[in-house]
Amino acid sequence: MSRDTDGATGGRVVFVTGTGTEVGKTVTTAAVTAAALRAGLRVAVLKPGQTGVAPDEPGDAEEVRRLAGPAAPTPDALTLRELARYPEPLAPDTAARRSGLPCLAAEDVAKEVAALAERHDLVLVEGAGGLLVRYDEQGRTLADQARAVRELGLPAEVLLVATAGLGTLNTTALTAEALAARGLPLLGVVVGAWPDSPGLADRCNLTDLPRAAAGAPLLGALPEHAGRAADFTALAVAALAPALHGDWDAAAFTAEHGAG
Repeated sequence: MSRDTDGATGGRVVFVTGTGTEVGKTVTTAAVTAAALRAGLRVAVLKPGQTGVAPDEPGDAEEVRRLAGPAAPTPDALTLRELARYPEPLAPDTAARRSGLPCLAAEDVAKEVAALAERHDLVLVEGAGGLLVRYDEQGRTLADQARAVRELGLPAEVLLVATAGLGTLNTTALTAEALAARGLPLLGVVVGAWPDSPGLADRCNLTDLPRAAAGAPLLGALPEHAGRAADFTALAVAALAPALHGDWDAAAFTAEHGAG
């Protein structure tokens, strides 16, 4: 449990965002969940807005359950929530408008996070796409949801999932600047899919990503196709740093795989 400077008590809250789509956010969320469950924490995973999934199809929350569920020692150790679902694979505000369904308000997300934090040690909030994807007609984003949570007295942080190769330094730097401009702390960066055969850019980026992230640390590198692992929890622990309840050593990994 944690306590902020205003005296509010609740579980740790981490918003998981990406430098774009298809960067490994859901697998990263599942990995952090599995490692935290293995460490004995009670974990809640919230997907505020799920897009591109029909009403009867499994979404990202169910994928987290599939991957991390076996690490839960008891059924009540893991809670999964989804607040809104839109059928088309678009930004949440666009998907809501086209479907005729209501948009998702940042205040409603914050209230759900606060309720989950009262009963869990860790609350993970997985966004859709990148940090500034719009969720409503006012243009409010995942960043606004995180700010709304902080306004309730919970010290929400942001975990950034990045790609390994060319272009990742720019999108990482842009996200870090956007977070800093909004007063949101960047917990660190996880490479969502470290390639089996990394190229020169991938290897150089191990050194350069923390600089692009304004000094935020590298907190993990999940291997390509991590979601297919026979023992996902063991993989998660081996691929995440101690700050995320794993055993991964950024310096050792960079020394072995980096290119200076």
